[in-house]
Amino acid sequence: MTRTLILLLALAPIGAAHAREVTLAPLGDARLRYEQVDQDGLAADADALTLRVRAGFEAKAGRWSALIEGQGNLAIVDDYFDGLDGGATRPIVADPRNIALTRAQLRYAAPGIAVTAGRQRLGFDDERFVGSVGFRQNGQGFDALRAEISPIRGVKADIAYAWSVRTIWGIDGAGARQQAVSGDNMFARLSVQTPVGALGAFAYLVDQDEAAVQGFRLSSQSYGVRLDGGQRLGKAKLAYQLSYARQSDWHRNPNDYASDYYLADIAVDFGGPRIGAGYEMLGASNGAALTSFQTPLATGFKFQGWADKFLVTPPDGVRDLYASAGWGWKAVGPLNAVTVQAAYHAFRSDRAARAYGDEIDLLASAKLGKLTGSLRYAHYKADSFATDTDKLWLQFDWTL
Repeated sequence: MTRTLILLLALAPIGAAHAREVTLAPLGDARLRYEQVDQDGLAADADALTLRVRAGFEAKAGRWSALIEGQGNLAIVDDYFDGLDGGATRPIVADPRNIALTRAQLRYAAPGIAVTAGRQRLGFDDERFVGSVGFRQNGQGFDALRAEISPIRGVKADIAYAWSVRTIWGIDGAGARQQAVSGDNMFARLSVQTPVGALGAFAYLVDQDEAAVQGFRLSSQSYGVRLDGGQRLGKAKLAYQLSYARQSDWHRNPNDYASDYYLADIAVDFGGPRIGAGYEMLGASNGAALTSFQTPLATGFKFQGWADKFLVTPPDGVRDLYASAGWGWKAVGPLNAVTVQAAYHAFRSDRAARAYGDEIDLLASAKLGKLTGSLRYAHYKADSFATDTDKLWLQFDWTL
């Protein structure tokens, strides 16, 4: 945080010199969520009712803006293991009590360039490598400097240097689950718009420079390419993603490994009904722990099922073959953006071709004014990895 404050103070006079009329806008949101987990092998279920509230403001003057935001997370019902406190005889629900300064940033934006400095949220592409972990109550933030540059139309460079990762574990984080993990993290992406979509190359250098966090074994360098595009098929919309990356050890990581990542995803929206399918692989190297393809800074909840069985890639890697179907309505009576969705995942290892298990995920959501409600369910059936698990979420989000 010291480095963040020094950077903001250094840039503040520049902003003041260019200041014009200052406008202030309040920021605020609240989330109430009940999460219930039934996991085989544990003596009791987990029941978590948590309330997260965020508040702050953004000041704008010409091309400059400054934003500050804080949050608190309260456990109203705390019959769960939050990863730090509570009995490990219950399943983990990774939403510990917390109070934090979530964002404190200064931003300059002009045609073709935007620079953001300070504590901020970062998300690159689909957040498979770097994301804000928005589903968890505390989320993930970064003390970072980010530059987004578009020198010509259709070309964009997005580069960030982060010296601290503010984890979901909050102010009481310790040991392998620290409040913050320092390191020299570098994230870079260059994309070009083509007739078939945005074609990009990326480099994500993750430096988990804390011995308590897996003995530096999550430090890695990943280089790859990605195509993200869509086409119209009559009245339907086709969307597709293709990605490949190669990862190896970096910085102080004592492991010597290299592994591959593949993603192929396709979805069709018929203006109501939607279907999709995909295949994602996080490859293995030699079968030793933490030598498979790892993404410790990802928004992991978005991938490989909502039961969160693969947030750390197993030593033998993981292959995920999945399909989804759903339906969306713009309005149903007083409700807006009504959606129902189902997805199925079949998980296998990359090495040894073992069946890990399969999962079914269900979702229903709708908006009423500024309030969004959702009901979510995940059922993981284990074959050779982890244990049978059922998770249920009832959530309400309100945004100012």
